[in-house]
Amino acid sequence: MVLDSGDTAWMLVAGSLVLLMIPALGLFESGLLRKKNAASIFMQIFFGLALLSVMWFVFGFSVSFGPSSMGLVGNMDWVFLKGVPSDAPLDQYAPTIPGVLFVKFQLMFAAITPLLLTGTIAERMKFSSFIIFIAAWSMLIYYPLVHWVWGGGWLAQLGVVDFAGGIVIHTSVGMAALAAALVLGKRRHYGPAIMIPHSIPLAVLGSSLLWLGWFGFNAGSALSASGGVAGNTVIVTHMAS
Repeated sequence: MVLDSGDTAWMLVAGSLVLLMIPALGLFESGLLRKKNAASIFMQIFFGLALLSVMWFVFGFSVSFGPSSMGLVGNMDWVFLKGVPSDAPLDQYAPTIPGVLFVKFQLMFAAITPLLLTGTIAERMKFSSFIIFIAAWSMLIYYPLVHWVWGGGWLAQLGVVDFAGGIVIHTSVGMAALAAALVLGKRRHYGPAIMIPHSIPLAVLGSSLLWLGWFGFNAGSALSASGGVAGNTVIVTHMAS
């Protein structure tokens, strides 16, 4: 199909809105933490963004959206984005925008999803452990799940449809957060000193920017300017008879 300039412009905006959610997440969480840990949460989020972006460029997109291997994972045909067009679409995913723009929009999801786990491990995990955790979780959980649902894998073949990541993003990261909380256990010396937020205005600013970014997150998932879905994330699942 011919590239659509309106769809391309909207997807550039939508991807930028999702990118905005990443520093907004840092503002929101740092405002709720103790002052001494505000810098550490930003370090985790921005270093995590850099690492996850490189992983997605090198092999993550190919593993997630590449031609399927038995419905379980994508092959390595698109490593380093080899063969992904900049002046033509990936027809099977987004037929009216450049292929690299689809890669960029999906990168925003691949980056923010593991970084949502910072809310679970804030003040409770070493920086090095956090980086290993999000890298391993992306490779072992997120990339395969993306392929199963969005990349034409076995769940997609059964008829599972997920608009804007209710399954791929929110359910997966929620289960990961629960697992991390169980492994880390209860806080030591939990009391009023830990409960006092560092800055409520920072938290409100961060939550407001997250809200703004959500318009790109949800409406952008339609992958076109004319197909946005109003309201919150919509999940539609059904099993083929």
